[in-house]
Amino acid sequence: MRIISLNAWGGSIHAPLIDYLAHAEADVFCLQEVVRSAADTPEWLEYRDGGTRLAQRARLYDEIAAVLPDHDGYFIPFARGDLFHGETLFPSEFGIATFVRRSYPVIGQAADFIHGRFSPDGWGEHPRSRNAHCIRLFDYAGGFSVTIAQLHGLRDPAGKGDIPARHAQADALVELIERVWPDDERLVVCGDFNVLPDSISFEKLGRLGLNDLVTSRGFTDTRTSLYPKEGRFADYMLVTPEVVVERFEVVEQPEVSDHRALLIELA
Repeated sequence: MRIISLNAWGGSIHAPLIDYLAHAEADVFCLQEVVRSAADTPEWLEYRDGGTRLAQRARLYDEIAAVLPDHDGYFIPFARGDLFHGETLFPSEFGIATFVRRSYPVIGQAADFIHGRFSPDGWGEHPRSRNAHCIRLFDYAGGFSVTIAQLHGLRDPAGKGDIPARHAQADALVELIERVWPDDERLVVCGDFNVLPDSISFEKLGRLGLNDLVTSRGFTDTRTSLYPKEGRFADYMLVTPEVVVERFEVVEQPEVSDHRALLIELA
């Protein structure tokens, strides 16, 4: 089973991103920063927040679904706010998306907020709401089930250090996982955590038997050249001892976002 976790950056690097996803041959895609807008929305919109301006692909979720015809998609938004086309506003949803190859049946799942609540009328104040999605799949070829959870951790403008909201977020994530995971099978947790490697989040997740592959295997950078700032950790992938890791990669090329994709092949 091949799993890819990637912050899609709103589809800002659109053509390379779509091409990568179309040819990656992953069984499960765990994607963060995915946009979904109405069908009649212009293809490109702009996100504005203070001095931040970022191009967003308005119908990114639908475009990804179109190049993954053998997968079932799950889109879980955490907010609906306005994006700009010139000075015209277009309401759009923003969230996480999971795509699962249909040959792996989903036998359990849960999605919920790990920080805040759904915002239907704007992006909200920082740190903004965040959610997570947990699925349980059965591998017919291997004869086993596996639970996979993904999240997009809250962003604090002050940085990635631990704050009370991140403590609570980690507790909420553990609680969500425990709703789906039966405690005696393979477990994978991945996503853009928006925390540092010494975060208490890993201590709390460690109580489930999870160990991070990024830091434990010596990787020091999960960002691409498109991210100019210091602090190169953001994305993580954790597994329990039952997971046999046949391959793990922090993907350097192609660059399809300001985040690198994380790829695992497991048995």
